[in-house]
Formats: sequence, C-alpha cells, structure tokens
Amino acid sequence: MTSRIREWLEVRIGLDELVRSQLTDYRVPRNINLFYTLGMVAFAAFLLQVATGILLLIYYIPDDKDAFESVRLIMNQVPYGWLFREMHVVGSNLMVAVLLLHVSSVFFFGAYKKPRELTWVVGALLLLTTFAFCLSGYLLPWSQLSFWATTIVTTIPTAFPWVGDFAANLIRGGDKVSGVTLNRFFALHVGLLPFLLLGLFAVHVFLVRRIGISAPPLGTEEERPWLTFRHEDHPDGLPFYPYFVSLEAVMIALYFVVMFFIIAFVPALFLPQDSLTPADPLNTPEHIRPEWYFRAPYEMLKLIPNRFLGIALQVVLVAIFILWPFLDLSRKHNLLKRPLLLACFLGTIVVWIGLSIWGSY
Repeated sequence: MTSRIREWLEVRIGLDELVRSQLTDYRVPRNINLFYTLGMVAFAAFLLQVATGILLLIYYIPDDKDAFESVRLIMNQVPYGWLFREMHVVGSNLMVAVLLLHVSSVFFFGAYKKPRELTWVVGALLLLTTFAFCLSGYLLPWSQLSFWATTIVTTIPTAFPWVGDFAANLIRGGDKVSGVTLNRFFALHVGLLPFLLLGLFAVHVFLVRRIGISAPPLGTEEERPWLTFRHEDHPDGLPFYPYFVSLEAVMIALYFVVMFFIIAFVPALFLPQDSLTPADPLNTPEHIRPEWYFRAPYEMLKLIPNRFLGIALQVVLVAIFILWPFLDLSRKHNLLKRPLLLACFLGTIVVWIGLSIWGSY
C-alpha cells in the first residue's frame, strides 16, 4: 500500500527528485553549528503552541465573567487540561527564549549582511509578532496578574501627544481594560496573529532557501562581494538530510526536555500566585511585574524621568533593530574582528540581563 502511494506521488510531483534537490543533495556548510538549528526549533515550538492552544479553546470562554473559571476548569477538572495549559504557558516563554538566542546568533555570525538584509527584517518582524502573541495571550486567563499587567501596558501609548489617547482607547476598546479588551485580545491571539506569523515565516524560509545558508565566518576569510544575485552553494558541505535534519531533531528534543523539566519540577515558574487569582479591577496588587522578556524595557522606562522620552527612545531602538543591516556598512562578517561592535553587543546583553534581574526584585 505504501509503495503504491509513493508511486502515485512520484508520477504526479516527482517525489524522488524533490527529495534529492531539497534534502539529500542540498548542502550546508561543513562548519555549521547548533545555533543554526534555532529557527526550526522556534517553528516547532510555534506548532506546539498551535496544537495546545486548539485543545485549550475547546473549554476556554472568552468572556470577562467566565474566562477565569473556564481556565480553572481546564486546570482542575478537564483530563490532562493542566498539562496542556502548562505546555502552552511554558512553551510560550521558551519560544521567546529560543527566538532571542536565534537573533543573537544571527547577529554574532554576521548572517544579516548583504544580501540577507530582507531575511533579517522579516526575522525581526517575526520576533515582534511573537511578542504581540505573548501580550495578547497574557490577558486571556483574566487573572489579577494578567489584568493589571495589561492595564499598565495599554497606558503606554498615552505618553504620545495627540494620538496617544486614541491609540490606547482603540487597543482597550474604551478608557480602561474591560471585557471588550479581552475580546479584542482574543481575536488578535486566535484570528489574526497566527496567520501573520505563518506568512512571515513562509517569506523567511523562502529567503533563506533562495539565497542559501550562510557559513559561519569564524576562522574563515571574508567571502567575495555580492555584485549580482547568486545562490550560496556549499559543494564541499554536508547533506541537509540526514546531517542537518538530525541536528534539528536533537535540538527540538532538547527543547521538549527543558519544557517537561520545568513542568515537572518548577510548575509555578511562569504561573506566580497573582496568576491564580481572578481579576479584581478594584484591588490593585502590590507587586505587578511584566513577563521576563518585557522586564528590561519596563525598567528602562522607570529609569527615564520623562515618560514620552523613554517610550520614544524605545521606539527608536526597535527601528534600529529592524533596519540594522542597512545601517551596518562594514563588509566584515566576523564579529571577533570588530571589537567596538562586539563590545556593544556584549554590553547590550549585560544591560538587558541586569535590568531584567533588577526588575525581578
């Protein structure tokens, strides 16, 4: 039966030639490393989020009066509901961590430089879309933590004159966080952002495969300049399948190991006490902090006295992040040969971690 199906596909789509051209004959650089697998690990994490999210949707009620109770039902009564919710919560945090590592490694290896500027831009938009995913999903449990954290975040646009109040009211659906806000965030989380992320991912993969995988520049000479389009081949490289696919499988397995370790031994790591209490608009908790990936920008805003300047600075930094390949005019790919940029890169990581730790305490 299997051979007949294979023969049927071979006649219609040339299955053997497709496998050869895209897997076995497709070559990757010999000095490729595990950091190059992080993009596929992030995509596997997204697919897991989709699967667990669909299962949660069976019982979740997107209404401010019933949302928290529906989540409590999932955690306490639905068979394995607690497991799927923990996988969804832990998975979202791990997906952000994998994407941040992926972006950092791409920057370190100079894989954003010509002709891969568009690949970087689309990847940066993927990261921002993931942040939007996390932000919109954060409100859905309608807990004290999610309600007040969303209240803080949705007041940020009001720092901008003229359009700030309009933007904040558009996001919230009114002058404060309410059931309307919950419905809008639910629509974003389920109806818009998944398709946006899949579209960006498709463009990202197309650009990577169209141009070719860049070789790590460490210990190699700088590549010849790109004057016309060409696909970066690696005729002396290793086969994409089974070599690189095996590396990706190992890293995806490691991702699951970390996830289930957290679920088994530290299940409250991403579900603090305030996330287990229903939202109360009349009772502001003493300690509300954003999630770890938003903590550094939040602390930066607190350190800058003028709120407008603090937010404007972060908007500028995000724009620089997206457009960085067009701002970095050096032809050198090896970051170790660029001490000033390396110092800025390491300094940014240290400041980010420092602000995040400071914000935790």
